[in-house]
Amino acid sequence: MPTVIEVAFRRRGKTYSFNPGKLALAVGDQVILKTTEGMEIGEITSSAREVEEEKVKRPLKKVVRKANVDDLERAARNSAKEDEAFHVGEEKIAEHKLPMKLVRVEQIFDGSKMAFYFTAENRVDFRELVKDLASHFKTRIELRQIGVRDKARMIGGMGICGKDLCCTMFLSDLNPISIRMAKEQFLPLNPQKISGVCGRLMCCLRYEFEAYKDFRKRAPKRGACVETCNGHKGCVLDMNAVKERVRIQEDETGKRFEIDIKDITKTVNPKKGGRRKETKETEQKKEIKEVKDKAAPAEKEEIKEMLAEDEATSEESKE
Repeated sequence: MPTVIEVAFRRRGKTYSFNPGKLALAVGDQVILKTTEGMEIGEITSSAREVEEEKVKRPLKKVVRKANVDDLERAARNSAKEDEAFHVGEEKIAEHKLPMKLVRVEQIFDGSKMAFYFTAENRVDFRELVKDLASHFKTRIELRQIGVRDKARMIGGMGICGKDLCCTMFLSDLNPISIRMAKEQFLPLNPQKISGVCGRLMCCLRYEFEAYKDFRKRAPKRGACVETCNGHKGCVLDMNAVKERVRIQEDETGKRFEIDIKDITKTVNPKKGGRRKETKETEQKKEIKEVKDKAAPAEKEEIKEMLAEDEATSEESKE
């Protein structure tokens, strides 16, 4: 089985697998690597381990060497040059009057190329800007348009949980997030509460989605008539997915109590079209309407986009 280590470039969360060869490397070491972009410097994020051949997605490239003092000094000079290039880039963008916002500048370790990352609402014709930057820095220039989620990953920040953003710490890929994931987890459908610093739905909505989805398949629906192993009969009022329990109101006494779903012996779900208590879905629709009525114009547009995304992914979620 091949031996691999994980390496991160510029602390962006995404890691790449490399073959350490016979080098004695530890977590936190700086190493020089040959990539498709050229020679780069990276930081080891995991110790060497053996993996199965079929789990290796592509031929592993070997670590060239452990970074020495000269390499670290060169990386520091590149970082200073990137800061300078960022200010120059902003000035050039203003001169050309382009509708774009510069996010970050990165120079390849060997100095063969400099990449300018930017955001823009539409496609931008930056050909003249590239020529201007190339003549100024005397190196190959690339301009790359990125989305708001990649922007948050590059800049970093702190989430509402009080911790560093997941995308900057450990997320390898930015997978699509649907508003249906918030619905399945009984979360308020308010953009201010379920959106991250990037303005998109929070990545953490995906973490427990499958667990909630599995619970809702096994648990009785709200409004369902159930019978417990103790002989109690009642109506389901609420659900607790974390504890896998449901809150029931007993028919005879009106008493409310919680019970594990495994202790429910019989379930009669409410009939479609019949008289039944409001389901959570109906409550969520009312909540959406209330939020839209009270929201500012910009927030209303955001809610509209979220609902459109939900419609596009509804079929996938049903499966």
